[in-house]
Amino acid sequence: MAEGQDLSELNADEAHLASLGYTQELQRSWSGFSNFAISFSIISILAGCFTSFGLGWNNGGPAAIAWGWPIVSVFILVIGLCMSELVSAYPTSGGIYWWASKLGGAKAGYYTGWLNLIGLIAIVASVAYGCATFLDLTLGTFSQSWLDGYSLTRVFVIFVIILAIAAVVNIFSSNLLAIINNISVWWHVFGAAAVIVILAFVPSHHASVSDVFAKTVNNSGIFSGATSGVGWLFFLLPISAILTQYTITGYDASAHLSEETHSAADGAAKGIWRSIFYSAIGGWILLLAFLFAVQDSDGVSKGGGAVSVIFAQAMSSGWVGTVLLISTAGQFFCAMACMTSSSRMLYAFSRDRAVPGHRLWSSLNAKKVPANGVILSAVIAAIITLPALVQVDINGAPVPVAFFAVVSIGVVGLYLAFAVPIYYRWKAGDEFQVGSWNLRGHHTWLAPVALVEIIVTSIIALFPTSLGGMPWDPSFEWKFVNYTPLLVGGVLILLWIYWHVSVKKWFTGPIKQVTTAGRSAA
Repeated sequence: MAEGQDLSELNADEAHLASLGYTQELQRSWSGFSNFAISFSIISILAGCFTSFGLGWNNGGPAAIAWGWPIVSVFILVIGLCMSELVSAYPTSGGIYWWASKLGGAKAGYYTGWLNLIGLIAIVASVAYGCATFLDLTLGTFSQSWLDGYSLTRVFVIFVIILAIAAVVNIFSSNLLAIINNISVWWHVFGAAAVIVILAFVPSHHASVSDVFAKTVNNSGIFSGATSGVGWLFFLLPISAILTQYTITGYDASAHLSEETHSAADGAAKGIWRSIFYSAIGGWILLLAFLFAVQDSDGVSKGGGAVSVIFAQAMSSGWVGTVLLISTAGQFFCAMACMTSSSRMLYAFSRDRAVPGHRLWSSLNAKKVPANGVILSAVIAAIITLPALVQVDINGAPVPVAFFAVVSIGVVGLYLAFAVPIYYRWKAGDEFQVGSWNLRGHHTWLAPVALVEIIVTSIIALFPTSLGGMPWDPSFEWKFVNYTPLLVGGVLILLWIYWHVSVKKWFTGPIKQVTTAGRSAA
């Protein structure tokens, strides 16, 4: 810890960080492209578009996916632009939490930090579990005798192994992670392009334009399977938007890695909005390729809306295995990037003593990596996914209700966290000191649009996704429940109690490690 540090002794990034109250502890080895790469990798159209496709198919069908993706993507880009302006002004690993604390005070920062942390760990869990599922499918495609069929227990074991590998890779080196994320970008670009080409030319038949853009589906059992009416339009159809909202998330990683990025005020800002923009375009093309490859929509519904069913209908097992392998590798890259983002947020939040056991989670190993934080992220991710061990069938098809619940937890946690600093920046108006990348005054209308979208999406993510998940229905069983409201709500209640009993007496928000000579720290 250094007091009265002279800014003239530091480079531009270190000086900016010092002005925010922190010393340069993490290794600043990431380029602007690497910063973009990690957000692009976490968004991962090879993960979200494949693993959460069933949410769109079962709750709206092809039309909901084809039209919903570009519409929702525009609103997510608005959120990203607002966050880009914030990270340019405050490029710290605390990211969302730090912005909320700076603009809204310690209480705002406290709740924002926990929501962000919950969301990030849930994203780690969902991506790693999706990767395990697709690895299992891939192995089963190449070997029909793969351990005698599908097994939830086997998938969960694979999931834990993937978490462990991602943790080990994260602990090894920040330099190695940057290299892996650079490779991941090109894997996602060329891998997605390869999948699109395969689905365009290998199937002997393709769905019609009307099948893709006009056909609707309701496999949830809600509203007796109706695909029209007020209930379908305002309750069921919006659930399909979680496909887009979940896939295009995690881009706050650019903020969490800003202390490790050169020229972070510009590079991290561009990393956020560019990762959203390019993922939105690539993801839409990829999803349209899925939809046009459908041979039998009823067969897809009977298979729970899984993309693997589409591939099996349209192609031979060799081609199916190739597509699944491309996706699985992309999901593995994504899982490693998610682990990085989660551990850096935990490190920054613990650095400011907001997490029990903060000394342990904020400590760095010899390679300047928060290894304990990485391990904790992996362990909690495994714990919250334990319900995935319970078999759930809806309308005769296996449906990963627990996976979709973890997806929703990630969406609610992250986007509510995003909303807090966006609101306070909007409230600050012209008093907000912008960074080198800014919205040039357009925050006046972009911020409220972003806030409305976040509120609507967060409410939708709490909806039950099947009739059996509704407590008032005779078919109700706990295994069908979207446990997002229970987990997020329960954690918020505990945090509220913890705040009033203890935290408010000692927590003051981000702790300054340094003060700068001739200039007060923010």
